[in-house]
Amino acid sequence: MSITTPVLAASDLSKHYGNAAVRVAAVEGVSLTVERGEFVAIMGPSGSGKSTLLSILGAMNPPTGGRVLIDEIDVYQLRQDRQADLRREYLGFVFQQLELIPYLTALENVMLPLAILKEDGKRDRALAALERVGLDEAKANRLPSALSGGEQGRVAIARAVVNDPPIILADEPTGSLDTATGDQVLSLLRQLAGHGHAVIMVTHNPESLRTVDRVVMLRDGRLASDSRVTAGTDQLLAPHGFCSG
Repeated sequence: MSITTPVLAASDLSKHYGNAAVRVAAVEGVSLTVERGEFVAIMGPSGSGKSTLLSILGAMNPPTGGRVLIDEIDVYQLRQDRQADLRREYLGFVFQQLELIPYLTALENVMLPLAILKEDGKRDRALAALERVGLDEAKANRLPSALSGGEQGRVAIARAVVNDPPIILADEPTGSLDTATGDQVLSLLRQLAGHGHAVIMVTHNPESLRTVDRVVMLRDGRLASDSRVTAGTDQLLAPHGFCSG
């Protein structure tokens, strides 16, 4: 058992759609904890609830039941404006389609999460985030269309980390990329975990097993397994201890 408080703790999460007559359970009874510095993959068949679970963990989709604690803050007990503050301060997001604004430069895209802040130095912070993912100032001033797929992925990751959030959530970040570019993105996410971020990634990519620390497997909305990965291999070890609720 960890002697530190997990950065994220979810207990008995459920998400139901429909009504009493026709109810669909997208997520049912899922509990897990994630520590700082862990890289966790959420996997499972299509329709198993992976993206729904990620959206609940990301303070974007209130669960029907259960709790999400981020740094011991009960996320869904907050007002909506405070939830928005929490997302900005604690969470960074990387999406499958990257969601870069095509008419903004790489630097301007990375600065977007800083727009609400009333402080100087936002440009320097964005440049530092780009440098952190291996992009220099020359690339920073290019539009996304003038960057390679791998460079666009780096911009998306820089945007996710510019506020230095403790948790990075990635939804199929390699899904639209070729193998080489996808490997670059996985390597960058691995580096972020190595620097103390908790990285939680939804993926279908079996190659991710060589990069992550744990695999949380969902089936029909339920937690099927939660296992550690042998370092440097794609072999799963004994199940990780579940959050008791």
